[in-house]
Amino acid sequence: MMPWLYSALGLVILLLAGDALVRGAVNLSLRLGVPALIVSLTIVAFGTSAPELLIAVNAVYEDADGIAMGNVVGSNTANILLVLGIPALLRALHTSECSTRRNYVFMLGASVLFIGLAFSGTFTFWSGLILLTALAGVLGVAFRDARNHRRNGNGNGCAADTDLEDIEEADPDMPYWRVGIYLLLGLIGLPLGADLLVDNASIIARLYGISETVIGLTLVAVGTSLPELATTTMAALRRQADVALGNVIGSNMFNLLAIIGIATFVGPISVDPEFLQFDLWVMLSASLLLIPFVFFKQDITRIWGIILSALYLAYMSVLF
Repeated sequence: MMPWLYSALGLVILLLAGDALVRGAVNLSLRLGVPALIVSLTIVAFGTSAPELLIAVNAVYEDADGIAMGNVVGSNTANILLVLGIPALLRALHTSECSTRRNYVFMLGASVLFIGLAFSGTFTFWSGLILLTALAGVLGVAFRDARNHRRNGNGNGCAADTDLEDIEEADPDMPYWRVGIYLLLGLIGLPLGADLLVDNASIIARLYGISETVIGLTLVAVGTSLPELATTTMAALRRQADVALGNVIGSNMFNLLAIIGIATFVGPISVDPEFLQFDLWVMLSASLLLIPFVFFKQDITRIWGIILSALYLAYMSVLF
């Protein structure tokens, strides 16, 4: 039982430390006069993915490549089937109000690029450089569009246009000592939580004869998707879920381009044949399921919630 408890403890520390780091970084940037727009497009995006990034980096350092890859691929699949499916069981997600076509096309392009690089058998430094270059291009387009929307006083109703005021405790007048505490907690907690989770997830894999790939695709991936699931569920209950689709698309795109991209600077990441034969195609198929909601202005109704959730349960049963 101890490896499970330590894994859970590591996950809790990761989530709390990631939240603390985001709050500290956002408020420090606002205190230093960095425009809120730049903060939302860079610091918040990187900060909210800090747990996944630290897991990937730590896994590569510990030669647990299956956990690093499984975390990214599994999180992307869970974000679509689970994070959108479960809240829709409670209340329909009004995704028809969210214009995400171009970002969705970017996400599909990132998925195809990621899968293409995976077929080389190893994500090398050069693979990571390609992924990060693509990310820089996407962020550049997002920054340009957000600046134009802000100048024109309009937006597309998606998460990309969410103001920093919507982030809890975003306060340009926060005292520096409080900012420092948030940053310190985040910087200490993230590596500690990642080390606990990766080490004990590997122990669980060995104890139960489960591959690190499966542990990464399930325990680690679902765990790191819990904040998105909680946020989307609360949004559904508050009838504010029209931004859910934009959040999932942005998160998935960042996972594909940034997490593995940065982790390759620690060392090469080998790709388990299981990913090439099955899991990457499940991730891509799940992404294609979003077409009706993106291009045909369909809401994610309870029926769709049942379908998406059932597909995720079926995927989990196949893995085990």
